[in-house]
Amino acid sequence: MDAMAKTSTTTQGLRAAIERSGYYPALVAEAVEAAVGGEAVKSYLVHQETTFDQNEVRRHVTVLVLTANRFLVSHTDEQAADGTSPTPYATTSTESVKIGRISSVVVSRVVANPEQYTPGTLPREVVLTIGWGAVSRLDLEPAACGDPNCEADHGYTGSSTADDLSLRVSEAGDGPETVRQALAFAQSISEATADVTR
Repeated sequence: MDAMAKTSTTTQGLRAAIERSGYYPALVAEAVEAAVGGEAVKSYLVHQETTFDQNEVRRHVTVLVLTANRFLVSHTDEQAADGTSPTPYATTSTESVKIGRISSVVVSRVVANPEQYTPGTLPREVVLTIGWGAVSRLDLEPAACGDPNCEADHGYTGSSTADDLSLRVSEAGDGPETVRQALAFAQSISEATADVTR
């Protein structure tokens, strides 16, 4: 399959995945397609999450897209009617990140019965965390020395973690195909960031 045919197939697959999610597909697709522009889609992941907020069901969809130059993140949330709007509404936003700005890609896999694991078996769940420096979490705690009787102030110690996006998919909640797609996307973005010369 030549590169042009593969690009067309990937773009069609993205559109089909958005439509399969069933979550305002016309709105989500328009926002994603506008952000992608004329670039070829190399890889994608569509993830819908349903949460329960008191007496309301809220849906959220995240679409991740990788092109040759950019990583795109689109979030769409629905909101119930409230004091600012007499009717329910949805908010969709997209963020475009240059591949060279991505500082970390973390893939956590959860497997059942690890002693019986065979290569190629899908994990029970996958957590994909991608950092590019837009959001950092700082965890601080009082510093101490090794002397248990010391009462001196040693200041604070801590760690800073880039945590711009964290997405969890599970076989039980999202199905094996979504887990497979998450792993494929994680591999694609890891490979893309390895190719970038800073």
